[in-house]
Amino acid sequence: MSYCDFAPGHPFHGPYHETEYGFPSREDAVLFERLALEINQAGLSWLTVLKKREAFNRAFAGFDPKKVAKFNERDVARLLADEGIIRNRLKVNAVIENAKRILEIRKSHGSFADWLDSYHPQSKEEWVKLFKKTFLFTGGEIVGEFLMSLGYLPGAHAPECPVYKKIKRQK
Repeated sequence: MSYCDFAPGHPFHGPYHETEYGFPSREDAVLFERLALEINQAGLSWLTVLKKREAFNRAFAGFDPKKVAKFNERDVARLLADEGIIRNRLKVNAVIENAKRILEIRKSHGSFADWLDSYHPQSKEEWVKLFKKTFLFTGGEIVGEFLMSLGYLPGAHAPECPVYKKIKRQK
């Protein structure tokens, strides 16, 4: 069963499937949020992450890379005590470090989206190598879902899904 089969009508999956999943974005905060959520999903269900999404946004300053890059040990302690998010030190540290790396990407490419565009198109394997070299906590599944969720890799929606047609019209 594909995401397109069970997501419609679901209180969390439905809105994500119909308005975000597979849709491109140019905003660094959106891209950073999506990467951070994919990292936090590792080993858990996407539903768990979607239910905690609002708390993640509060905890990580709206996923503003400039703000998150300044997080210190006190912030890490605050995050690890926050019951609203996934409290995993490796994941928390990866999100903070990845914010710093996005700031470096901005220096060289102008934005995270421009950096992604500069490597597009590539195979999933090439993307995974690039992400492992550039970011923390980015294995094949995380990178694949991140890129699929933003339209850089195909497969977010089945061709018969109405959302697939909507995205195709937007491109």
